[in-house]
Amino acid sequence: MRTHLPRIAAAVGIAAVVAFGLSSIFTEAHAARCICPQVYAPVICDNGKTYVNPCYASCAHAKNCVPTGAI
Repeated sequence: MRTHLPRIAAAVGIAAVVAFGLSSIFTEAHAARCICPQVYAPVICDNGKTYVNPCYASCAHAKNCVPTGAI
């Protein structure tokens, strides 16, 4: 009788590595359950941080953000 256990274990291991890799590229906005467009329109906020766009700043609860003018 042949078992598929090694294949299943390998598939689970690969899935775990892929999931871990993908989770490392999520930003603060994703961690806060925000979904923002991938548009580069940088803003700088009172906290001194620059965000990719106003959506990411809003998701990070940043205040008084203004466009940086950098493109």
